[in-house]
Amino acid sequence: MYDVWIENGRIVTEHEILTGGILIQDGRIAKILGNGERPQARQVIDAKENYIFPGAIDTHAHLNEPGYEWREDYRHATRAAAVGGYTTVMDMPLQNEPALTTAALFDWKTRQVSDGAYVDFCFWGGLVPNNFEDLKGLAEKGCIAFKSFIGPVSPDYQSLSYGQAYEAMERIRAFGGRVGFHCEDYSIIKWQEERMKREGRLDWQGFLDSRPLAAELVATDAVIELAKATGCKVHICHVSSPDAAQRIKEAQAAGYDVSAETCAHYLCMTKEEVLEHGALFKCAPPLRTREEAEHLWSYVEDGTFSGIASDHSPCTYDEKFKEILGKEIETVFDVWGGISGIQSCFQTAFYEGCVKRGLSPSALATAMAGNPARAFGLYGRKGALKEGFDADLVIVDPERSWEITAESLEYVNRISAFVGRRGKGLPVLTMVRGMVVASEGKVTGEPGFGRLVLRG
Repeated sequence: MYDVWIENGRIVTEHEILTGGILIQDGRIAKILGNGERPQARQVIDAKENYIFPGAIDTHAHLNEPGYEWREDYRHATRAAAVGGYTTVMDMPLQNEPALTTAALFDWKTRQVSDGAYVDFCFWGGLVPNNFEDLKGLAEKGCIAFKSFIGPVSPDYQSLSYGQAYEAMERIRAFGGRVGFHCEDYSIIKWQEERMKREGRLDWQGFLDSRPLAAELVATDAVIELAKATGCKVHICHVSSPDAAQRIKEAQAAGYDVSAETCAHYLCMTKEEVLEHGALFKCAPPLRTREEAEHLWSYVEDGTFSGIASDHSPCTYDEKFKEILGKEIETVFDVWGGISGIQSCFQTAFYEGCVKRGLSPSALATAMAGNPARAFGLYGRKGALKEGFDADLVIVDPERSWEITAESLEYVNRISAFVGRRGKGLPVLTMVRGMVVASEGKVTGEPGFGRLVLRG
């Protein structure tokens, strides 16, 4: 007798949608069967002709533990991920104290966070100017990739120059790793910020003008050229522009291992919302025009992206509107930059893509599960509804209407630019390794069930 039989579903693969069910044994997918078959199982779940997606992989999230638990922690963020349909979360090394930059910290962080996780998780390793000797050790521990900045970053983390990035990429290539970059050019942004302040342009248009699209394109081009020169695998984080996506697509077509992600907010929000609403919509790179957001969907559809990430970047209400770490917010440049979205991204992407634009659910499964699993060495365990893979899945009711409210969010701080958005198509059940961890918008799993997943 099998553990679980999920029947009467529309099973979303990367190439087609099958009607039938999924048999689960010992946390893995045992068989995919057609309609009409009724195998014996201890638990039977009726999918009610809804879509069954492979569990989504969030390639970019800041869970803030250890160090800044008053912004977010594993217990709350992974509860939110479970409700929202992310079954594996890739935690960034910064906005942690200390940042994950040495192999010794890997084991320590694992002990600190494991008891709170409701879904599976991975660690990005940190890449800063003074930890090049630690990179191989972090890779051997199981870090899925290394995160670095070309543009400005918070004081507790350091950006790389292009020369430093070149050396780091040579080292990472030697052991087969991947490095991810926040691609905005440092010199352009720093000069533009000073220029805006000098000219008294301290409003939200001034903020947008301080981070022009040119800064993203210059840095993206540079990282791609460094990848070509060193042979290192790279990942371009949170692509906000179709122009940047096109450069990435061309590098992929030329045979270079350049993966990339976009975020749900770049696919549905615009700079007009920054101008109208301000702080909650501040992020970096900034939101672009409505036309750019629309065009970005074509790169989801054609498979350019390995991830529709949340870039979950939580903060307190005060950090958006009053003060940060005891320093009063005086201008738009002082406001915390980041959008909390780990609970809202899947349903938003489904509504904006599949419902409004007619995107195939298979394309969404590829962007949010299959391609991320391949890029980060998880495919075979994660990323698809196939025999032998972990039974990570999300049942989506395409007719279920929704409105995102602050009260429904599982975060430590229930503020988000997604609050107030409405749509249709909602995750109604999330399963991790054969265990239902969320159902009908409520968490049903237990903290500590989520496991650390290592690369390779």
